[in-house]
Amino acid sequence: MTKFLLAVHVLAAIITVGPVTVAASMFPPAARRAAAAPDDPAGLATVRTLHRICRVYAAVAVAVPVFGLATAHSLGVLGSAWLITSIALTALAAAVLGAAILPRQGAALAALTALDGPAGGADATRAVLRTARRLGMYTGLFNLLWAAVTVLMIIRPGSTTGA
Repeated sequence: MTKFLLAVHVLAAIITVGPVTVAASMFPPAARRAAAAPDDPAGLATVRTLHRICRVYAAVAVAVPVFGLATAHSLGVLGSAWLITSIALTALAAAVLGAAILPRQGAALAALTALDGPAGGADATRAVLRTARRLGMYTGLFNLLWAAVTVLMIIRPGSTTGA
């Protein structure tokens, strides 16, 4: 059962966290391109799609810690320092995604939508560019947190792989 739980945990991480990290990383430059060409509907469509990917996959990614905790329980390592650190970093990554990245993506999307309407103009463009800059920073932090969790999962102390 442990191997099954571990396999589902790893697959869930690859299938859900991977797309969020890629889509979140692609969002700021896509938003800047869309702001630079407000008459191009493809730019706005790309930004909408990237935001939707982030929202949907973030919700599905809840399976990663669920199966991770089940695996840790099965292995009897719930009290291990490396696991507690991984849990804390995962919670922090989720907080960055939920409290900083997704709301700012929504704000950038709203500003880009305003560029199409009568309220469009320099203010909306500046808002998108400012938001995209901040999103780049938060996305970098999010990706760094996931990289740290991944490293902890691979080289965890007490590993039975001998590596």
